[in-house]
Amino acid sequence: MPVVSNACRGWLQPVKSSQPFGSAASLRAAGTVLMLLGCLAPVHQASAQSFCASDGQRRPVLLIERFINADCETCWQDQATLKAGEEDTVLDWIVPNDAGNKGDDAPLSAVASRDGLTRLEALGKSVPRETLTSTHPVAGLEGLKGTTLRVAHGLPLSGYLGTSIELKPVPQSARNQRWTAWLALVETLPAGTEGTPVARNLVRNVFQAVWSGDKRTSKTDQHRFFDARSMSIAPGVNPDKLRVIGWVEDAKGQVLAAAQSRCVSP
Repeated sequence: MPVVSNACRGWLQPVKSSQPFGSAASLRAAGTVLMLLGCLAPVHQASAQSFCASDGQRRPVLLIERFINADCETCWQDQATLKAGEEDTVLDWIVPNDAGNKGDDAPLSAVASRDGLTRLEALGKSVPRETLTSTHPVAGLEGLKGTTLRVAHGLPLSGYLGTSIELKPVPQSARNQRWTAWLALVETLPAGTEGTPVARNLVRNVFQAVWSGDKRTSKTDQHRFFDARSMSIAPGVNPDKLRVIGWVEDAKGQVLAAAQSRCVSP
């Protein structure tokens, strides 16, 4: 029987559904058994990348999104690319150009994702001819004090990665509101990769969850804003370079909270 790493022991204990992502109950509810299996890997394998979460990390104050048209070969290497500061988090979207004539022959088509089109639509913007940079201050709310946005992911297995996003406790400001949570699986690329002048978080997969504040909170089972998914890993991606970035928006698209995971060896 394989040895279970310390980082995963908490995932294997039968706990109530109110426990954070990684509990056996939440894994079953989300159908992310892959993560549980990943925890059963031998210790020497798990030590390379343990459980990764946003716990203890600095909260971003600015969300930067950089969109690049897949047809623009030189945009990736543009020296004028906006750099992220220490308190910022950044997403890099490579967007397919359906109106272009290069199609799969576009220079950046190998890393293009239609998720970028979904995000542009949510922002009310069109596919850029070359590049587009969108910045969003993480505004927060007075009613968000004491509330934490947490993102996490487990170990990669068979081309999938178990991920989660949670805002807890549900703030009073969410009452009668519908907020949208975004969770992006990104590949971290240092400056110099294929000539990029800046470090990038290349978006590889993403999902949205609509959280409604209409539900009542009971004293015994506190209502949570929570979602967990098993996300596919694109072929050729180095799993060791993957992490998750999440944020929550109100109905007007204002970013209320953001968080990013960091992997720490046990």
